Amino acid sequence: MNTLKQTKIGDTVKVVKLHGEGAVKRRIMDMGITKGVQITVRKAAPFGDPLEITVRGYELSLRKADAQMIEVE
Repeated sequence: MNTLKQTKIGDTVKVVKLHGEGAVKRRIMDMGITKGVQITVRKAAPFGDPLEITVRGYELSLRKADAQMIEVE
């Protein structure tokens, strides 16, 4: 299982499944990250957290703890 946290900078991946439950999963979905959507990892902060991603045409910062819950291919 590959997660968004493991994705290298510059790679584009497709969301396969969202892990997690309740409010955390709902918050990720509210940001537009749902099954089948394409995500491009643009850059990471100096210490690696958070990640800057492009999803559905807009840029978004995402903590690595949240990125760990997003299964990609």
